[in-house]
Amino acid sequence: MKKSSYRDFEATELYCPKCRRAVPVKKRLLLILPEGDKYDYSCVHCGTSVGDKTVRQKDNFRIITN
Repeated sequence: MKKSSYRDFEATELYCPKCRRAVPVKKRLLLILPEGDKYDYSCVHCGTSVGDKTVRQKDNFRIITN
């Protein structure tokens, strides 16, 4: 099995401490960082943040400053 097969998972349900059960989550972009984009996962029922994820960018871009 290829190592890259399981590189990027998308959460569909996570445990919400406020609802006290696994719930569907909504993913939204939180920050754009030099090392990648940071996403927040929140409960679709109560809006509590239940996790986050940073998606690392490939090395095919550069930030140009003046």
